[in-house]
Amino acid sequence: MSKLLTLILVIVAVWSLAKGFRRKDPSRHAPEAAPEQMVNCHYCGLYLPQSEALAEAGKFFCCAEHRRRAG
Repeated sequence: MSKLLTLILVIVAVWSLAKGFRRKDPSRHAPEAAPEQMVNCHYCGLYLPQSEALAEAGKFFCCAEHRRRAG
């Protein structure tokens, strides 16, 4: 009887610990980022996300300096 009670307590303890670790995992609740269009700098060819690029006249640039030099 005592062995059975000990086994049950061990199982409950392991289950509680596992449940606690799952709750603390931030990746389970973080939304996945949507894929983003990549573009390349017209001046140097560097690829970067379109949201970070500077656009001018249908061309993309990685920084203001490259946009200025290409113009």
